[in-house]
Amino acid sequence: MPGLGRSLIVLGGLLILAGLCVVVLTRLHLPLGHLPGDIRWRGKNSSVYFPLTTCLLLSAIVSLILYVIGRLRH
Repeated sequence: MPGLGRSLIVLGGLLILAGLCVVVLTRLHLPLGHLPGDIRWRGKNSSVYFPLTTCLLLSAIVSLILYVIGRLRH
């Protein structure tokens, strides 16, 4: 299965790229995960955190990147 090996290499490259983006964004002090609209709830013995706005923002950015890559390939 030569296609599987190539797919795993591409997936690994994307994971490395995602990790580098996280490092760069952390060093730029961008408040990802702490944006207005991110849901945080703390009870006595538990806490719930869901970064809704951060997820929507990252989804839009990834969709835009994939759209541009798709347009460049055609």
